[in-house]
Amino acid sequence: MIIEEIMNRDIHTLGPSNTVKDAIKIMREKKIRHIPIVDEEEKIVGIITAHDLKNILPSTIKDDLNLTTYETTLENIMVKNPLIGHPLDFIEEVALTLYESKISCLPIVSGGRLVGIVTTTDLLYTYIELTGANKPSSKIDIRVTDKPGILSDITEIFKKHHANVLSVLVYPSADCKKNKIVSVRVQVINPLSIIEDLRKEGFDVLWPNLPGVDGP
Repeated sequence: MIIEEIMNRDIHTLGPSNTVKDAIKIMREKKIRHIPIVDEEEKIVGIITAHDLKNILPSTIKDDLNLTTYETTLENIMVKNPLIGHPLDFIEEVALTLYESKISCLPIVSGGRLVGIVTTTDLLYTYIELTGANKPSSKIDIRVTDKPGILSDITEIFKKHHANVLSVLVYPSADCKKNKIVSVRVQVINPLSIIEDLRKEGFDVLWPNLPGVDGP
């Protein structure tokens, strides 16, 4: 999946000459936490986040009777030349950029023009959708030996039960490098019969560990 498919195209921007007060107003009205700062040619020159504003604002209005902080222009506090992404970037690449750079959003630029923005919240929700965790379903974790064809053997059992598989995740087992954990989310509320057949075929079902169901 590419970023173009999930990026927010309804972007609220400000200019470098706008003030902290302007940024606060937009964030409150639009319920957003990130504002790209663009120049007269609509090219991104900076970014302001709710965290940036929190760091410079007084704890109460009484702490700053002149309210000079609220009139500070954004060019003086914005993060200049922020990292940017492209609409055709892969989601996992953008997620890695956000994680490694310890930032919470990425402006998306195409042809030098700001076309969207992606936040960590967007990526988290996309992960939830991709795994099917937002749908009525069951998750089955199976420890397997890492060998060719093992995934096909597992899916054959799900096929036998006419179970709709929403997602399959494969990750290393903590106990042995030769093992993998196959995590299957299936659109079945009661997966007991599937688990029984998996165990009959010698698969080590880790979760759910249902009472009354013996392991292999």
